Amino acid sequence: MNKSNEFTETQKEIARFARAISHPARLAILQYLAETKTCISGDISDNLPLSRSTVSQHLKELRDIGLIHGDIEGLKINYCLCSIEIGRFLDLFGNFFEPIRNVEINCETAAKPKADFHGVKTVKRMKDVTIPEKVSEKSHDIFFF
Repeated sequence: MNKSNEFTETQKEIARFARAISHPARLAILQYLAETKTCISGDISDNLPLSRSTVSQHLKELRDIGLIHGDIEGLKINYCLCSIEIGRFLDLFGNFFEPIRNVEINCETAAKPKADFHGVKTVKRMKDVTIPEKVSEKSHDIFFF
């Protein structure tokens, strides 16, 4: 059984979009295209701290997901934001995060995760601690709450 089949199409689509914008260079390209408010012909790398080949790779990722499109005009490509796909992207993320945003959690009563630092679990009593050879007993003081 393929476990990816257990996720909804919406979850998969959000993950694809999230992956596409997960690199700072791709975010910089999107931001640059948005700030110029026009299609860009020519070398985007002239305006960003990225090499031409790096920009090219990231443009491909953004094109593949549909956030931008490039139209060939002669020897140049005009890159533009795709407002329809960006709108869909914003709707997907907004609809996904809105219920999460409205959840109120009292951090005072929420369960604290157990830390694992050098093999030592967070505990409330010293007798529950197994001291690894490389860590001194004094260093365990930081694990008590």
